[in-house]
Amino acid sequence: MCRNIHVLFNFDPPATDEEIRAAALQYVRKVSGYAKPSAANAEPFGRAVDRVADATSAMLDELVTSAPKRDREVEIARAKERARRRFGAAATLEGPER
Repeated sequence: MCRNIHVLFNFDPPATDEEIRAAALQYVRKVSGYAKPSAANAEPFGRAVDRVADATSAMLDELVTSAPKRDREVEIARAKERARRRFGAAATLEGPER
């Protein structure tokens, strides 16, 4: 359920608002137990996603490190290799491109 929650810190270029919001959405889905809230819960669900995204963005802006920036393409290649080793060659062919 939390597939979209990935490390977002220390990348060049930095995480986008869309990536931060996707992670926030997955977090709220996980803790609420709703993949899609009912109409009665849609408003508080949406506010929670907004608040988590805002808090995440603020945190990412404030974090510091002396480590070199990560390269997205290298991280994607590593993830694909881990999936290939874990699930076999078919996993890398069938999985969505990131």
